Amino acid sequence: MTLFNDVALFDEGKKRFTDFHLPGADLRLWEQFFDKATADDYYTTLRDTTPWKQRVRQMYDRVVPDPRLTAFYGGANGYAWTELLLAIKELVEATAGVQFNRVLLNYYRDGNDSVSWHSDTLPADGIHHPIASVTFGDTRLFKVRHKTDKQVPQLSIPLTHGSFLLMGHTMQDVYEHHVPKTNKPVGGRINLTFRISEPAKPVYFVDDIAR
Repeated sequence: MTLFNDVALFDEGKKRFTDFHLPGADLRLWEQFFDKATADDYYTTLRDTTPWKQRVRQMYDRVVPDPRLTAFYGGANGYAWTELLLAIKELVEATAGVQFNRVLLNYYRDGNDSVSWHSDTLPADGIHHPIASVTFGDTRLFKVRHKTDKQVPQLSIPLTHGSFLLMGHTMQDVYEHHVPKTNKPVGGRINLTFRISEPAKPVYFVDDIAR
């Protein structure tokens, strides 16, 4: 079976680079960072071998399941790094010029899975660092908005199969982002966000529910 058969996207066989020139933060995108065959293989392997969990969190007076599956690697309470994740990490670090010590995997199973507006809140030593975001699977929109300045236009970035998005160290202080639900017929998307945080710091204070 051919996965993500967007032939036009991969026609050039080049890494398409975009610098979004955001006020107060760096945001850069490499499309086709991974070639199609590699991206297909990585998606299937990660989908089938990752110990996915659906976690729950407090929302006002209710406890609700996250609308996606997750897995965390690295640090005191994360899973042990796999050879595949280390290989992806090495390539990302070479381009970003940053060394990461944790990675969060998110599995958006279909268009009903999403993540709401937020900024990532896992700073190391109280300071935010760059976050590298890698996508395998069907394209989903990544929306970005300034936290306080409504004059800054919102961005709506299609994150495509094999792409790599790099958020600079001030991104989480100045902006927030989300992946909205969609009514369009889309398949699965796996997103890897490579991070820096205190290795002993717990990641989740929540319980797991069934997959």
